[in-house]
Amino acid sequence: MLVVSVEVSDAVVAVHARSRPGVPAGCTGCGQLSTWCHSRYARRLSDVTLAGRPLLIDLSVRRLYCESTTCPKVTFAEQVPGLSVRYQRRTPRLQGLVEDVGVMLAGRGGSRMLRILNIRLSRVAVLSQLMRVPLPPLVTPRVLGVDDFALYGNTYGTLLVDATTRLPLTLWEGRDAERLGRWLREHPGVEVACRDGSLTYRQGITAGAPDAVQVSDRFHLWQGLSRRVQDIASTHRGCLPSALPPISDTAPARVGEFVENTTEDTPANRHAQRLFEAVQALTHSDRSHSSVARELGLNRRTVSKYARARTWQEVVRRPPRKFSTLDPYLDYLQQRWDEGQHSAKILHEELQIKGYLGHYQRVKMAVAPLRRGLPIDEPRERPPSPREAARWITTNPHRRGPHINDRLPRLLDHCPELKTAHNLVRRFAAMLDNRDATSLPEWLDDLANSGLAPLTGLARALHEDRAAVTQGITTPYNSGVNEGRITDVKLQKRIMAGRAGVRLLRHRLVLIAHLRRRYADRPTISPR
Repeated sequence: MLVVSVEVSDAVVAVHARSRPGVPAGCTGCGQLSTWCHSRYARRLSDVTLAGRPLLIDLSVRRLYCESTTCPKVTFAEQVPGLSVRYQRRTPRLQGLVEDVGVMLAGRGGSRMLRILNIRLSRVAVLSQLMRVPLPPLVTPRVLGVDDFALYGNTYGTLLVDATTRLPLTLWEGRDAERLGRWLREHPGVEVACRDGSLTYRQGITAGAPDAVQVSDRFHLWQGLSRRVQDIASTHRGCLPSALPPISDTAPARVGEFVENTTEDTPANRHAQRLFEAVQALTHSDRSHSSVARELGLNRRTVSKYARARTWQEVVRRPPRKFSTLDPYLDYLQQRWDEGQHSAKILHEELQIKGYLGHYQRVKMAVAPLRRGLPIDEPRERPPSPREAARWITTNPHRRGPHINDRLPRLLDHCPELKTAHNLVRRFAAMLDNRDATSLPEWLDDLANSGLAPLTGLARALHEDRAAVTQGITTPYNSGVNEGRITDVKLQKRIMAGRAGVRLLRHRLVLIAHLRRRYADRPTISPR
């Protein structure tokens, strides 16, 4: 190229250039070199900014005759390598920048970032350039990861990941077995398939790749067991206060206090009792929880909670008063009250001198029991929730803190059902830690004979998928890479404000993974 002139202004840098005459150029039809000039025409190209200013290139190129008599092209326009592309008004360097920004930030975000770089492009143009980027060729993986994700509302999608390279392969709307089986038949060669306990994916993998080894993910196995333990803790909610230290001599005093609180005639208790009676009346007539939820206008989980409970008191939770900023000063309030200072205003001023930043009204409410001859309402430790109790049971004993080690044995001694669940959980954890599934059949039998409905249902599901569960315990394959990619899918959806269609979401997810890999593999040059 021959640079004719350069014009620099505050708004733009304009470069006038032309191709050198006499240099042969290849025909775009047959590839034969030619120097026979037909005419010249001007092209205006945009390049990346120079010192923050837009760079425009006025390029004069030749139109040449093709010297081959068999070529269907009579004339062709020469292209300057690295500078011009057919039907393109941006240089390859600027085009690559637009595509990379579109992949990383999508339409609106990409347009804003390009505007910061002094490149004017609308969000529609950014998305258009993004969708023109070809996807990398799909290579059938040896180890395939399959998992579902929430696409929008109650609609779910399926994501396929290469567990070896950790790169996403494709995604689609829905989670049906037929489409997964069709994809596996179109891409033969999968040897190992990692999935959760979904029956749909199990059937799809069996139909599409019957010779593939199916692996039930350890995380999902442990998650399913933890949820069953939480259901047991919810059913035996009345036992949870026994985990608290005794008030005086024995722990049952605290249990009795908790049960007494739930039997008070309050609007919340009456509402819980009415719901319990309504749900129990409908569920005993062999109706599904979903239909009961629709009729009563409740959430299905709420209906399930009331249906599992034996009494309405089990679904009522009365946590004691929570900790407040005034609690460190309660002893001082009691001391000043005993000394004869009964003015809440003066007490509030004294507490402010000591560093209390709360409102006067809180001090007034704190001394109100003292005016009636009652002790100050001090904060008490609340009973653990079913979720907390399940977390105590599923936590590794070596990682439990002193707080849990003090309360969990007291809870297990009081509730034999939770003690049974704790023993089964620890046996399954030992199998996962040792990667040994020898005792799995015996453990499944004990799970089925435990007499606990949540564990009995889990035993049936695991027994049907026993081969994949055994592989999940003994082999190193898992669905961890699937969960990481699903997190990435959620991030990209939020970047696009949830308005991304499946086609755009698939395009960005695949391209952004390869773009990150490409830049991660580049060597870094440390400054001197």
